[in-house]
Amino acid sequence: MVAWAKLNSTPARVVDAGSGSGRFLLAASNAFPKASLVGIEIDPVAALLLRANIAAAGLRQRAHVWTADFRQAALATAPEGGQTLFIGNPPYVRHHLIAARWKEWLSRTAEGRGISASQLAGLHIHFFFRIAELAKPGDKGVLITAAEWLDVNYGSSVRELLLRDLGGVSIHRVEPTASIFPDAATTAAITTFDVGALRPCLRLKRVEKVADLGVLAGGKPVRRERLETAKRWGAFFRPTKRAPEGFVELGEFFSVHRGQVTGANRVWIEGPHSRDLPERTLFPTVTKARDILTVGRVLTDSSSLRRVIDLPVDLNEFDAGERKRIENFLRFAKKQGADSGFIARHRKAWWAVGLRNPAAILTSYMARRAPAFVLNDAAARHINIAHGLYPREAISRLVLEQLRDFLATAVSRDDGRTYAGGLTKFEPREVERLLIPDPRQMSSMDVRK
Repeated sequence: MVAWAKLNSTPARVVDAGSGSGRFLLAASNAFPKASLVGIEIDPVAALLLRANIAAAGLRQRAHVWTADFRQAALATAPEGGQTLFIGNPPYVRHHLIAARWKEWLSRTAEGRGISASQLAGLHIHFFFRIAELAKPGDKGVLITAAEWLDVNYGSSVRELLLRDLGGVSIHRVEPTASIFPDAATTAAITTFDVGALRPCLRLKRVEKVADLGVLAGGKPVRRERLETAKRWGAFFRPTKRAPEGFVELGEFFSVHRGQVTGANRVWIEGPHSRDLPERTLFPTVTKARDILTVGRVLTDSSSLRRVIDLPVDLNEFDAGERKRIENFLRFAKKQGADSGFIARHRKAWWAVGLRNPAAILTSYMARRAPAFVLNDAAARHINIAHGLYPREAISRLVLEQLRDFLATAVSRDDGRTYAGGLTKFEPREVERLLIPDPRQMSSMDVRK
C-alpha cells in the first residue's frame, strides 16, 4: 500500500486514521521522509503504543498523535498546501455497536453529497465518508477493509462515493487464503483513490496470495458505466468460468429462494405461547443451519425440527373454537410487537408469515465451511437461514440424488464470499450460477468427475 502511494503521490502529510500502534505510519515515514505524520487513534492504550513507536523511530519532530474519534478530528491544511495521503486499516465494527448519533451523522454526511447511506453500515463506511469530508482534490488514499461492502446493500454508498467525489482508482479483492489478517478469515479489499478524479474505469483484481499484490498496479479495467448500474461489484472479481461440455448453470433448471423472514422468531417459532393453536397452523421447518449440516444427505424425519406458525390471510376458514384460540395467540403476538415490525407491516396480513412450499433440495448458505446440500424427503419448510432449490421442470429422484452428490463435493468456499469473522455466504443468484452437469444427461453420466 505504501509502495502504491510512493508511485502515485508526493504527500506533504500522511494521515493514518485508526492508526493502532502505527504500522502504516512508520512505513510511510520511510517512504516520505519530508512528510509530516498524523496518527489518529481513539483507544488511549493503542495511542500510547503509537507514541512509543514514534519516539523509538526518532520521528517526534514530524509526527503528531491525536487520541480522538476520526469523525471529530479537524485537520488543518497540509503543510505548504501540499497533498495529503490517507492510508490505513479502518476498524471493523458492525452497526449494532455504533451509537445512534453516529448513524445519524453518516446519513447526514452522505445526504450532503447526494448519496443515500444505510444505518446498517459498519464503521469502516464512516471512515470513507469522513475522508471525503476532509480531503481536497488531488489528495490520495489507500485503505484496507473487509470486502463485504462490494456486495451488501449498505455498501452501495461507498461504491457511489468511489465513482464520484472520492475518485476510485483500483480495488484489489484479497481472498481469505492470503491471510491478510492472521486472526480473521475474511475477504479483504484494498481500495486506492485519487480525490476528485473521475476516471473512465476502475481497475479490479482478485488476489489469492499476498505476493500477487505487487504495488497494486494490476487489475482489469471496468468502465464506470458498468459499475454505476451494477447492484453488486463482487461478480467483477470472479474469474469467468467456461462451462465444460455437458454442464449448465444450476439456475437453468432450478430457482433458488432464501427462506421466509418471520420478522420475530420468538413469536412465530412454536413455544409455550403456541400450544393452543390448531395443529394445521404449525409447520415443521428448518430454523437453524445445523438442521441441514448434521443430517447427512437426506432430511428424512421432521420430528426433530421446530415448527413455525403460519396462519392464512383469511382466518374465516377456521371454526369458532379454532378462531378463538388463534385470536388469543394474536393478542399475545401484538403485545410482543409482532404486528408493528417492518416485515409484518409489508405483509398482506401481519399474522401471515407466508412460508414457501417445501423445496426439493435444501442448502445452508452461511457458515465457516462450504454449503451442505440435502434432499428434503421430510417436506420441511425453511426460514431465512437456508435456501431452497425448486426444480423448474420435473426431475427424477435419481437425478436429484446425483445432483445433490455433485453439489456436495464440487462446491467450495471459493464459490461464495467470505465476510469478516470467517463466514462464507452464498446468495440465491450465486447458487443459481453454480455449474452442474446437465440434468437431462445425468442419469447416464459419472458426475463425480
